Amino acid sequence: MKEIKQQMIDRILKAFPDAKNTDYDGNRLDIAIKKESVPALLMHAKEEMGFRHLSHIAYIDWIEQGEFEIVYILWSPSDKLKLFIRTRIDRENPVMDNIDMIWRQANTYQREMREMLGIEFPGMVAPDEFILEDWDDIPPFRKDFNTLEYVNRTFWHRPGREDAQDVRETITKRSGEEIPDFAKKYSR
Repeated sequence: MKEIKQQMIDRILKAFPDAKNTDYDGNRLDIAIKKESVPALLMHAKEEMGFRHLSHIAYIDWIEQGEFEIVYILWSPSDKLKLFIRTRIDRENPVMDNIDMIWRQANTYQREMREMLGIEFPGMVAPDEFILEDWDDIPPFRKDFNTLEYVNRTFWHRPGREDAQDVRETITKRSGEEIPDFAKKYSR
């Protein structure tokens, strides 16, 4: 396995000299690359290296650094290897190249990132609403989104919710268990 991994890493670094490798044990390769090179590396991995399956696209909000990290996770069924391709983009102007022409299922992940983080993918198929309808607040998966404030503003004080029950109180009454101290501040 180590020999196959090293051959894969060497092939990537030869084709993409600006890529950086992080070594992991097991069947995982981890490559960091600038955002402009991501589509080319994804095509290279798919067409030239046998990474036939896009398993997932993950994202991280690095609010302190003013960046989002996007992680493309690929799978090579023939070599039994995972390839993590990482890139970072600016948080204030989050734009990333669309890759749904490379892997059709990328569209679902990109639509989620657009709605939940505000990342734009120019040229994406079906860029309209995906999960959130009539959303007018900052994207809800950003670290600076205040969930408690949003819930209080949106749900607790809406007309017709005067009889709303706190789910923790209902569970406590039914089970006889006490609400843990850390959760008490969220109860009404």
